[in-house]
Amino acid sequence: MSKLMLAGAILVLLGVLGLAIPYFTTSETKDVARLGDLKLQTTESTSHFIPPAAAGGVLSLGVVLLVVGFFKKT
Repeated sequence: MSKLMLAGAILVLLGVLGLAIPYFTTSETKDVARLGDLKLQTTESTSHFIPPAAAGGVLSLGVVLLVVGFFKKT
């Protein structure tokens, strides 16, 4: 498998995931204050949205790279 086909397969996978799961949330824990052994922390959650057009574009680019890599190999 060529590097072009591998990159295409990864982009296809990311595009399909972007279309299947358009929303995801990340969490970050931060230290707010520290007094000796006492530590106060807060967790901040951030939601992210992947536009369907972007996911479709990544999927299309991946398919094009797979096809080009296949025909370049032969």
